[in-house]
Amino acid sequence: MAVPRIMLIGAGSMGSLHARVIAQSAEADLAVIVDGREDVGRAVADRYGSDWAPDLSRIDTVDAVVIAASTEAHFDLARSVLEADKPLLVEKPVADSLEKTIAVLDLAAQRQVPLMCGLLERFNPAVMTAKALVDDPKFITATRHSPYAPRIRTGVGWDLLVHDVDLASRFLGGDPSAITGALGQFHPMSVPGAEDVAEAILTFDGGRVAHVSASRVGQRKIRTMSVHDLDKLIEIDLLRRDVTVYRHVSDQAADTEGRGYRQQTVIEIPELVTAREPLAAQLEHFVGLIEGRVDADAERASLLPAHRIVESLKSASSANVEQ
Repeated sequence: MAVPRIMLIGAGSMGSLHARVIAQSAEADLAVIVDGREDVGRAVADRYGSDWAPDLSRIDTVDAVVIAASTEAHFDLARSVLEADKPLLVEKPVADSLEKTIAVLDLAAQRQVPLMCGLLERFNPAVMTAKALVDDPKFITATRHSPYAPRIRTGVGWDLLVHDVDLASRFLGGDPSAITGALGQFHPMSVPGAEDVAEAILTFDGGRVAHVSASRVGQRKIRTMSVHDLDKLIEIDLLRRDVTVYRHVSDQAADTEGRGYRQQTVIEIPELVTAREPLAAQLEHFVGLIEGRVDADAERASLLPAHRIVESLKSASSANVEQ
């Protein structure tokens, strides 16, 4: 069986990473790279033995599409791809508002075209390992801080926070029952409405809580998450891709010198369930969608919680500012 021919839209920073992974994969063929900037698009296409095109005119020659263009272009591009009935992997977010995201999801459902969003941390080996270790999570904290990047025009809600609220909803169970938080904009280069800091507290059924922090005015890159069961703490470093498990042990019997009870913490460093690069694992999942081995309806439904949370936080913060 021939591997699916992929069209990649966008040859920038993220697009170049997708191009490398698709070109190196035995499961897909990087057929066409689309970028309106001929010098940029041709350079990446030549590097990976692909063709360059300035637009979507060759979409009928491919089996599926990956969109790695700027966030503000996602909506129109996604509609064009889905209307051509081509399976789609679009970088996060699906679109820059919940209304547009739902419109894209509805179009995919109506046309029965597989749709996936590049919520890449789902495929981080540390996250996959932690999910296998968690029994009954009650509380999550997540921090995603970065130095400022002028090329990113959208705020941290859609750029950074979306990853961790997606993970929190998957660990704690779907949509939260309550969302509170705040946004802050400070950097002089940020466009109006593009927040630099986002703090969210999410409450789920049963009183389970997630506290998620995102910032692009930090001075170092931080990607951490802590998942608390009643009997253990699982710390995830998403940059180093490692997991540490802590279990607190109390012994109330006096020691030999009668000094009361002793306490200790047992530390475990589990072996990762996989060492595969997240982008490669994500591509494998996408190929599964293309070939019908992955449930397209379930995949599409899994995208809504994170987008709802970000939109709710941004809307509530905007309302507070207007008051």
